[in-house]
Amino acid sequence: MKLLAVETKLYLRDWYSLLITVGLPVGLLLVLGLSIPAFTEPGEGGERFVDTQLPTMMTMLTVLSLTCTAVPAALSTYREQGVLRRMSTTPVHPARLLGTQLLINLAVAVVSTLILIVAGALAYGSAAPRQWAGFVLVFLLGSAAMMAIGLVIAALARNAKTAPGIGSAVMFPLLFLAGMWVPRDIMPDALRVVSDFSVSGPFAQALRDTWAGHPPQLLHLAVIGAGLAIFGGLAVRLFRWE
Repeated sequence: MKLLAVETKLYLRDWYSLLITVGLPVGLLLVLGLSIPAFTEPGEGGERFVDTQLPTMMTMLTVLSLTCTAVPAALSTYREQGVLRRMSTTPVHPARLLGTQLLINLAVAVVSTLILIVAGALAYGSAAPRQWAGFVLVFLLGSAAMMAIGLVIAALARNAKTAPGIGSAVMFPLLFLAGMWVPRDIMPDALRVVSDFSVSGPFAQALRDTWAGHPPQLLHLAVIGAGLAIFGGLAVRLFRWE
């Protein structure tokens, strides 16, 4: 708890990065909705893109931005500055340090997503998630699994210069597999299978399902949970103090 309190204070001091992390998805939602009429007009099925796809896309962008940028940057900077070397002389286990970073960034993701939902409702009258319980479960589990990937990047990055490059190399394929550019419904069968087991694919689809009022599929939850366990374990195993 002491470590969590100290890391939270340090995180909040970097208000500029926090503002970008929280404000970028909301800004994109507003800009896209205002500049592209098709996003706010009913489609062939009578549903608006801003009600069905755009909020989940912005949610994925928020989580992946934290995963591939904020999480690796914090720990790689600590490693470069010798902070981790000094911490290695204390009883703090790597799992506690990594878990603290995951919890802090998970809290930021929750706040950013709530702001995103409120902004969409106020600006466009967009619907909130229709199945809140399922959405909360999927969001927390999926965000933790994605951030575990970020912890693996942090464990491997030697310094603050290499972390952004590794993060970018991971972020864009994950966004692609989540259906950010090519909707999962029209992906080739082979690519959709890859997406189904990529963690980001099931996470994005489960968000869309619960947003539309459908329960998350058990296969998606199983893949996300397995991703959290696998990447979380890898992060702890691969972590080096210096």
